[in-house]
Amino acid sequence: MGRSGMDPSAVYSARHRKAFLAGAVLLLATTAVVDWYTQPFVSIGFLYLFPIMLAAGYLQRWQTVLLALVCAILQESFSNLPPNDSLTRLVLSSAGFVGTGLFIAELLRNRRITEEHLAEVEQQVGLREQAERQLRILVETSPAAIVTADGSGRIQLANAAAQELFASGGRPLAGQSILDYLPSIAPAVAGRPVRHYRTDLHCKGVRASGEVFLAAVWFSTYQTTAGPCLAAIVVDLSEDLRSREQLSFDQLLKNARILMSAVSHEVRNLCGAALVVHRNLARVESLHGNQDFEALGTVIEGLERLSSMELKSSDPETGTVDLTALLDELRVLIEPGYREMGMQVRWEVTPDLPLVWGDRYGLLQAFLNLARNSQRAMEGSDKRVLTVSATSARPVAVRFTDTGPGVGSPERLFRPFLRAPGGTGLGLYVSRSILRSFGGDLVHEPTERGCCFAVTLVPALAESGAVGA
Repeated sequence: MGRSGMDPSAVYSARHRKAFLAGAVLLLATTAVVDWYTQPFVSIGFLYLFPIMLAAGYLQRWQTVLLALVCAILQESFSNLPPNDSLTRLVLSSAGFVGTGLFIAELLRNRRITEEHLAEVEQQVGLREQAERQLRILVETSPAAIVTADGSGRIQLANAAAQELFASGGRPLAGQSILDYLPSIAPAVAGRPVRHYRTDLHCKGVRASGEVFLAAVWFSTYQTTAGPCLAAIVVDLSEDLRSREQLSFDQLLKNARILMSAVSHEVRNLCGAALVVHRNLARVESLHGNQDFEALGTVIEGLERLSSMELKSSDPETGTVDLTALLDELRVLIEPGYREMGMQVRWEVTPDLPLVWGDRYGLLQAFLNLARNSQRAMEGSDKRVLTVSATSARPVAVRFTDTGPGVGSPERLFRPFLRAPGGTGLGLYVSRSILRSFGGDLVHEPTERGCCFAVTLVPALAESGAVGA
């Protein structure tokens, strides 16, 4: 039911309704008694309007009409006017009483609706002001730079982090062009953009001092009554870029060192065999004094000495690694690819995994290599499930078990440059070498179906306890 047709008793409170209706009844009775008593002398029929006005705000429309008719009948009954015009007087007085009652009822009802609407508006204004205060506090205390700009690129608002990022100690950003600091977002603020943007961007940022940095920008455009505007969140990624590149370079050197060791090992084996053959051929008298034969021996000996040179390696940056957090990160990295290929990854990880010794980046690379090997191996399988399990036993073991065809020649695993049809080969050799660099290991465990690789790691607490003993 709409507000215009709602019950007035539902609009006003029940406690006021009883009091007003009781007062209306008492006033009606008093008016009727006084009207009856003063009938021969003076007519006081107009006083019947007051109980109608008093009760109209708490009665339904039909009840108001009924009350008005009762008052009109009482007025006519106690009147000493000529009876031949009584019907006309009754109709006119009824119309007057009914109209007055309905008018007062609608007036009170509309006033109450207006009060309720005003209270609702005031409540919404209060909530909006509270939300604006919270949003203002959030923006001002945010560690990320937040700026808004109009359609021409002029900065309207900028928080303290934005001031610190772009113009630390300089003049306020408000009123300046955002393109002076983020030139790459020019298409979003050039004139009045036809399309709306809601995207992220890695681009060049420029400080007021002219220093260049790598900026991650999340921005969107929106329309206001004053025209198009832009809101952007900016973060400086320069330090992350330097750390990531340095880490990648260190890991590249480490992997290159492992590969060179594998190459040196193979070359050394071949040179050893070639040197034995050369020494045997040296007993042949016809080859004595042959310069080509002697040059060949010199080349073989040189290659042997070169392959025997050990590459100087720095101590691995081994520290404690939170294995639970690392497996959570691995889950984020591999599950989307498995899901796209219709494969499933099951995680059977105990919640109390201890800290382990290792290199976080190297350990993650070894896990990724095992997961990708299983993904390639299961491409032609009917059942394609990879189970990653981890237990807190000593030593800590993380197993990668898939439902692929398995490994046909397990004895060929972990040999460099001997790639098996299942996809295992140099990657396994490098992964095991990385794990062994900080005391771990990688082994193949035979299973009835599929393939299982187990990564064993040294618990950090157990190692520190042994050192303390």
